[in-house]
Amino acid sequence: EVQLVESGGGLAQPGGSLRLSCAASGFTFSSVVMNWVRQAPGKGLEWVSRIMTFGYTTYADSVKGRFTISRDNAKSTLYLQINSLKPEDTAVYYCTKCEPGSWWDMDYWGKGTLVTVSS
Repeated sequence: EVQLVESGGGLAQPGGSLRLSCAASGFTFSSVVMNWVRQAPGKGLEWVSRIMTFGYTTYADSVKGRFTISRDNAKSTLYLQINSLKPEDTAVYYCTKCEPGSWWDMDYWGKGTLVTVSS
């Protein structure tokens, strides 16, 4: 059974940092593309970042330079380092996996972790 379990969210101040984690199980983690997707209160889903199996990373313009995605294949864990937090980063952050061989079709999602940025 595929499982994606996010953690690390919480309340943070503007300008602060958080590190989100996603523990993956039930599939060969190293073989699939992984993503972070977020949903702000009352808004739609926004793709945030992607990391390919070989480590190449891409980011949404809204987070470029502030967010860093990484993966530890030995631990089957995906990370998102969030720096210089802004109130508009407040959202539920979801970890997603792509279908094997795809870099976009997301077939499994975690339940999400809430990040709240407020002073």
